[in-house]
Amino acid sequence: MGSATLLQLALRGVRVIGVDRFSPPHRFGSSHGQTRITRLANGEGEVYTPVVRRSHALWRELEEHTGAELLVQCGGIVIQRHRSVSALHGAPDFLHRTLDCARSFGIAHEVLDASAIGERFPQFLLSGDERGYFEPAAGYLRPEACITAELDLAARHGAGIRRNETVLDVSGDQASVRVTTSADTYTAGHCIVCAGSWVAPFLPDSVRPYFTVYPQTLAWFALRDGATDHSPGAMPVFIRVLEHDRVLYGFPAIDSEPVIKVGTEQFERTSAPDDDAAVDSGDLQALYNDRVAPTLRDVTPKVISSVRCRYTTTPDHGFIVDQHPSIENALIVSACSGHGFKHSAALGEAVAELVVTGRSSLDLSPFSLSRFREPASTLQSGRGVTRPDSYASTTA
Repeated sequence: MGSATLLQLALRGVRVIGVDRFSPPHRFGSSHGQTRITRLANGEGEVYTPVVRRSHALWRELEEHTGAELLVQCGGIVIQRHRSVSALHGAPDFLHRTLDCARSFGIAHEVLDASAIGERFPQFLLSGDERGYFEPAAGYLRPEACITAELDLAARHGAGIRRNETVLDVSGDQASVRVTTSADTYTAGHCIVCAGSWVAPFLPDSVRPYFTVYPQTLAWFALRDGATDHSPGAMPVFIRVLEHDRVLYGFPAIDSEPVIKVGTEQFERTSAPDDDAAVDSGDLQALYNDRVAPTLRDVTPKVISSVRCRYTTTPDHGFIVDQHPSIENALIVSACSGHGFKHSAALGEAVAELVVTGRSSLDLSPFSLSRFREPASTLQSGRGVTRPDSYASTTA
């Protein structure tokens, strides 16, 4: 979110700097790992579809400006057993809700039974009672390339970028905001905190419980020699919604490598944002035995690589885009609950619009803190933010 917002402010001629405790793109947040799924129909809720649609358009514009490949629309499929009501990202009966969303927005799609899935996509192992939602416009983003392109273009339009500089404190009054870092102090008309897993220290105690960090596992497994074609086009990105609210999601074998990336989600074990522990070999073996081997064809147990990904998650698995509870000229743009990257380009644009014009083209009210607490926030689409003379975007 930080790089997207930085770019959109720079494009609007705003004096802006971005501060990051690491050197983005990096592996310490929720925006790494070569690929991120993107899909137009969102089982999490119809409020997200206008956001991702706009994001797709912005990714294409960014590709034109930079020449980088950012968005690959190889198709995507959600697979769930016919009578299952398992939830994903807090949404029960995820496949049915995805299908309803597609119908509401006129998104091109197909509904496939197990036989049709197996015939069209032989990479998947099926028990026979699955249904599939296939969306041709779905696919994956290359997150590191996206962030690099955003930062490079932002810098070309005058944005300052402070790397390896830790934000220590954000404070402010009615006139300005002060951002104190390990290297300097910046004063600006406004500040946006896009700190992801590190957001809690910048929030009052009353709202910190709404931001919980869960470590997730990403793993790359080798394909068997002579495996079925797993390349983009032959194989879509996929979300397998399993029983007991479990999930396995993954990607085709990109860049002609005989490797497939998969990921899981868990919401039982929490972690500190600075916990950089390696993925446990036992966890990887369990991932393969319990989720990969029963659902994917021609994938070996050989782990090529693995990495942790942090989900900063709200109680309803939704987003937070809202005025800071105690700093008048600061905004919070976090958490994104594990499904935010595909929306980041449009959210960055919407936040920039709020800062520059006082209103946004997207409705941001569903992402307000007021859904968790009272008094309600005043940040609504089209009101609640005044235009500053200068601006600092922090990604901590």
